[in-house]
Amino acid sequence: MNFNPSSVSPPNKKLDPPKDTPITSEELAKYDGSDTNLPIYLAVKGTVFDVSDKRDMYGPSGSYHLFAGKDASKGLGMSSLNLEDAIADYSKLDESQLKVLNDWYDFFKARYNIVGKVV
Repeated sequence: MNFNPSSVSPPNKKLDPPKDTPITSEELAKYDGSDTNLPIYLAVKGTVFDVSDKRDMYGPSGSYHLFAGKDASKGLGMSSLNLEDAIADYSKLDESQLKVLNDWYDFFKARYNIVGKVV
């Protein structure tokens, strides 16, 4: 994953006001793109984003599907596409990885509606 989220300018898209709906990890897992009738969600640092607009990237055949339906903060911070890194606990990331994670958070926040918080 050689993508630098901070190097991309934000799109001209009007986003809905952020929601703080509590979403459990189990509930979040239902929104992994495998059911085409449901939106696709992913979480970064506990904030849940609706990434359905990019089903081609986050859906079952997409290259970033491993992030769908979960909080994948650690993997995003590490720029890792390994399934074992796609977990919520980012407490062991170093300073540079935390910057990458924060850049990803800002990237998603600028592009996708916030639909809730992982509880």
